Amino acid sequence: MRGKRILLIVGGGIAAYKACELVRLIRKAGGAVTCVLTEGGSHFVTAMTLAALSENKVYTSLFDLKDEVEMGHIQLSRAADLVVVCPATADLMAKMAAGIADDLATTLLLATDKKVLAAPAMNVRMWQHEATRRNVARLRGDGVTVLEPDEGEMACGEYGPGRLQEPEAILAAIQTQLSVRAEPVAALPLATSPEEKDSPSTSSGRTVEGRLAGRHIIVTAGPTHEPIDPVRVIANRSSGKQGFAIAEALADLGARVTLVSGPVGLATPAGVDRVDVETARQMEAAVAAALPADAAILVAAVADWRVEPSAAKLKKADGPPSLSWEQNSDILAGLASSDQRPRLLVGFAAETETVVEAARAKRDRKGCDWIVANDVSGDVMGGDSNEIHLITADGVESWDKASKHDVARRLADRIANALA
Repeated sequence: MRGKRILLIVGGGIAAYKACELVRLIRKAGGAVTCVLTEGGSHFVTAMTLAALSENKVYTSLFDLKDEVEMGHIQLSRAADLVVVCPATADLMAKMAAGIADDLATTLLLATDKKVLAAPAMNVRMWQHEATRRNVARLRGDGVTVLEPDEGEMACGEYGPGRLQEPEAILAAIQTQLSVRAEPVAALPLATSPEEKDSPSTSSGRTVEGRLAGRHIIVTAGPTHEPIDPVRVIANRSSGKQGFAIAEALADLGARVTLVSGPVGLATPAGVDRVDVETARQMEAAVAAALPADAAILVAAVADWRVEPSAAKLKKADGPPSLSWEQNSDILAGLASSDQRPRLLVGFAAETETVVEAARAKRDRKGCDWIVANDVSGDVMGGDSNEIHLITADGVESWDKASKHDVARRLADRIANALA
C-alpha cells in the first residue's frame, strides 16, 4: 500500500475503537490515512488519538473556515485513493443512500469521485431491518462496496450479524479495492468453431490470446495461517505454485485477475493484481471485496478451524495448551450461495484417499460448477507437477501428470471455453 492514501470516515458507534487499530494497520502496510471524525464517533474515540496514530490532522467540522481555505471539502474528498467508512452505522448508510449532506462526512461522501468502501456495525435487528437492507442494496447498486458484518455477541447483549469485521479483514478488503484497476471492459471474442475452442490457434491463424479480455477472474492460492499466539500458527504445506500458475495463465489469455494469496514466497505473475492475506477470515473478506467477477478459481488450502490466539507467547513450562476451536466460514460454499455468485465457480479438493469419490461429494455439497481434485499424499503440495481429476456436471476427466504450469494452461483454456 506504499504511496496509497485513505480517507477514513469514523462513524458513531461502540465499534469506532476498531478504527484506531485499522489506522495503525494501514500505516504499517505503508499507506497514509486522513481521518474524518463524525460527531457521533467523537463520543467513542478522540481526534487526538486518531491524529497521533495517523500523524495527520483530523477533520471534524464542515464550517471550519480556516480549513475550507486551506483544503476545501471537495479537494479533501478527492485527494485520497479510497474512501473508507468505518464503522458505517445504520444512520450514516441511510444518509449515503439518500444523498444527504448535512455534515462534513456526508458532504465528503457526496462530493467524492473515488471508490467508497463501507464496513457496517450495528445492532442485529437494525442490520436485518428492511430499511437497512434496502439502503445497502441501493449503495451496492450505486457502486459502493458494503462489507458483510461479522456474526457474534453485541455490546447490547444480543447475538447475530452486525458486528464490525476485524481490522485485519477490513485491511484486506481495502487492499483488494486498491489493487483493482478501473478500466473499460472490452468485448469478449467468441470462438467461431470447434477447432478454435480446442487448439492454441484458430483455423485462420489468429492466436487465442485475448480470449478472456474483459473478464474479471478471482484466484485464491497458498495456505492460510491461523495464529495461536504471537509466534505460532496453524498452517499447511500448500506452496501456492498451482494457484499462481493458474493466475498467470488466465492473465496470459487477457483476463483481469485478482489473486488473493496466503503467506507464500512467490513472485506476482505479470499483469496480475495481488492481495496478500494471512487468515481464512482475511481471505474471505478479500474475495468478497473483489466481487463481482465472471469466474472464481479457489485453489487456496484454507484452514477449516481457528482458535482464539493468546495475547502472550504460550510457555512450554505451562504444559500443553488447551485450545478452543472455532470453525472458519466456508468461502467456496458461501460464494456459491451469494447473490454475487460468479458465472463459473471452481473449487479444489486436496485428498489422500478415494480422491474422485470425495471430490464428487464435495462438488455436490459446496454447490460449485467444477472441482479440481488431486492426490496430495506425495510431494504435490510443494512440488512442481500435478495429476488432477476435473469433476464437472458432465462427469470426470483424469489428466496425465504434468507440470503445474501445463496444468494451469490447460485449465485456463477450459475456463475460456466455458465463459465463451
